[in-house]
Amino acid sequence: MEEKINSLPAEIRLRAEDRIHINLHRQSPTLISRIELFLMLIGPGILVMVADNDAGGVITYAQTGSIFGLGFFIPFMVLMLPVAFFVQEMTVRLGAVTHRGHAEMIWKRYGKFWGSFSLGDLIIANFLTFITEFIGITIGMSVFGIPRFVSVIVFVSLVIAIQLFLRYYTWERVSLVIAAFNLVFIPLLFFLPHPSVKDILDSFATWRISGGVSSLFIYVLLANLGTTIAPWMLFFQQSAVVDKGLTKKDIKFGQRDTLIGSTIMVVVAIAIIILTGTTVYGSDANGSLGITGILQLFAKRVGSFPMELFAVGLIEAGFIAAIAISASTSWAISEAFGWKRSINLPAKDGVKFYLPSFIALVIAASVTLIPNAPLGYLNLTVQVIATIFMPAAMLFLLLLLNDRGVMGNMVNKRWQNAIGFTIIGFLITMNGLYGLSVATPTIFNHLAGVL
Repeated sequence: MEEKINSLPAEIRLRAEDRIHINLHRQSPTLISRIELFLMLIGPGILVMVADNDAGGVITYAQTGSIFGLGFFIPFMVLMLPVAFFVQEMTVRLGAVTHRGHAEMIWKRYGKFWGSFSLGDLIIANFLTFITEFIGITIGMSVFGIPRFVSVIVFVSLVIAIQLFLRYYTWERVSLVIAAFNLVFIPLLFFLPHPSVKDILDSFATWRISGGVSSLFIYVLLANLGTTIAPWMLFFQQSAVVDKGLTKKDIKFGQRDTLIGSTIMVVVAIAIIILTGTTVYGSDANGSLGITGILQLFAKRVGSFPMELFAVGLIEAGFIAAIAISASTSWAISEAFGWKRSINLPAKDGVKFYLPSFIALVIAASVTLIPNAPLGYLNLTVQVIATIFMPAAMLFLLLLLNDRGVMGNMVNKRWQNAIGFTIIGFLITMNGLYGLSVATPTIFNHLAGVL
């Protein structure tokens, strides 16, 4: 058996060794073995959700709180927890049943045209999202006096090194350690002089929209949707499930992993909205401050040390998302073109796998060095673009989950399809409202008055 395993290609051999280790723990009835088994199987769900609280997400939540305060968006984010879990849980089942990545499934099941369409959407969205990650990283590092070009060089190098030189299991563990720093926003709540628990609770009772329904509200709502559920997440988690080697037996662990990640994502998002909704709200009615102005006001209200911790969280958010989105890009492109595709691949064997995402990473990071680029506006716009792309991505996901030739008896149930198409309908409606607010403001304002 050992000789047979050693004769396998490196990426397959390493995955096989991981599976043997997991199966040995699965056969042990002890509580410690069960806990160790759970810890070995978690990863993709937590990573995709924490990476979803990326630098663009942190900036979006910070701007949301600064513009709209403690109102509509706190209960809205609670509602996003089951939505995010529902969407990502489908990728766990699809990956564990088919042992194929998302791009590969679309390409093989629906042909080159739709495969190219979905891959094109992903590459564009991922490239733009890379830019927002380095916006966050460079702004966060500037708090500590680090020049932009130094921040770009250091973090581009780190992302490339982590993906290029670590095997999947180590890459995943290192990424989880980095992701843990996303939690820094939660203890920051204790630095607030007087967080209004009553106002937070009232938001659930009233869903109050400061300023009413406006084009700015729809724009920020779309940005919050785009940073909660995004196309890259579907591709990332399904491919991670495959690269990790999860099977049908592991689906329950994958679902728990995703639920834990969804909960962390929403708790951190709400914490950020409360932080800026308590300290900055009232000074940024039209969203003109940007994250730099928000950080300055935050420091004035609560002190420089909490602001520095906020900056650390912003840096971490960009870093972990750049790692995840780089992997998502590599997996998707390699799956579509039938190349070798695994983070277990040695550098010399995985040039085609690693190179496209590294090129995109370097170019996107360089954009943040352009003088006077409208980076603050770009951040929210990227989140909105993710929302525009999401209905098509979800439609492919639902089609695959209803294909018995693919899923067998693990196809979606009727209630799952009902929820899925409801989410697609809501996304399309919000996209339509935003288009209406841009194209025909008069009609939109009349409709907003009715709402």
